[in-house]
Amino acid sequence: MREWLMMGGTVVWLCAGCGVVAMALFLERALHLHRARIRVEDFLRGVFNILSRGNIREATAICDETPGPVAFIAKTAILHRSDAREALRQALDDASMAEISRMERRLVVIATIAQIAPLLGLFGTVVALSEMIVGIQNDAPLIQSLHVTAPLLKALACTAAGLAVAIPSYAAFNVLIVKIDRIVLDMERAKSELVAFFTGTSSSANNGGLSDQVERKP
Repeated sequence: MREWLMMGGTVVWLCAGCGVVAMALFLERALHLHRARIRVEDFLRGVFNILSRGNIREATAICDETPGPVAFIAKTAILHRSDAREALRQALDDASMAEISRMERRLVVIATIAQIAPLLGLFGTVVALSEMIVGIQNDAPLIQSLHVTAPLLKALACTAAGLAVAIPSYAAFNVLIVKIDRIVLDMERAKSELVAFFTGTSSSANNGGLSDQVERKP
């Protein structure tokens, strides 16, 4: 591996550095999203049970202690529980947008690495081939195989390095997007249940909805 990196030159080292950054960001984001995913039904059921007893402070404390955007949205709903339906919905929408922005933080870096890594590899390949052509011109007509094989190996190393970084980076980006989409679906379901609970209307998912399983006290 070290010989391969040395053979490729600066471009291969740049690609390797980009790969390390992408891997570190992927692990950090994956861990963050894993912690953010909770059992939404159980969490909301517990919060609704506490709220039905009129214990606002305990419900807020549970939201603070629970990680993830669903808990933040639940706390936002509690703080805006006296608002009209449209105002409550707007507050939850604003909270959702803020949480989505937090979840997508630094994903643009991984996407950028996935896009520029092949271009870096292509740039290194072009430079290596240019060096080969210049070497052939300078040494013609006495051309040795080393004048051709060494630049070609460098060009191949650059191309391989760019692809080796771009492919897993692109896959990592898509994995994170899927995880975020699942959490967003949980957030949308939680918003519907929270609005239905605080406004006293039936949930859109009337069959099996959490707001139908907990009776609000007047």
